Amino acid sequence: MSVGDKAPASAIHLHIVDGARAPALAAVHRQAFDRAWTALELQNLIDSPCTFALEAVAQAGLADPLGFIVVRAVAGEAEILTLAVHPDARRRGLARALVQGAATTAQGLGAQTLWLEVAVDNMAAIALYGATGFRAAGKRPRYYARTPGERVDALVMRRLLNSGEG
Repeated sequence: MSVGDKAPASAIHLHIVDGARAPALAAVHRQAFDRAWTALELQNLIDSPCTFALEAVAQAGLADPLGFIVVRAVAGEAEILTLAVHPDARRRGLARALVQGAATTAQGLGAQTLWLEVAVDNMAAIALYGATGFRAAGKRPRYYARTPGERVDALVMRRLLNSGEG
């Protein structure tokens, strides 16, 4: 099954990967972001202590990831560092499955709260995070760089993992 095939999220397999998968993940990141992380940046991040990455594939054992999420979990808290879904694999519930998988994994590692930052103008991502139990917790002024000289605020969001809130 290729990236463009329309497998539903229920047919997607999530699994933890190490930095060896960074080149394949970087290819997805390039498709998802204007300022993508390199394979080396992703490898160093994924292989760093207290960090995990979940990869989504259409079938177990296939090489091409449809998306991934990278999370750091330490001292009872976790933070989503990046979430990327290949454009051809969007609108199938894949990002939601990745967020849920990350929350479950982080909770298993002892995290009680999951944090993230998202650009205030990224309405699709804000809606996704809201639908998966995140609530606004603050803002970081001028956090994201866009075009030269242009910066956009980040909305800080959190999800409680060990309570009835989310």
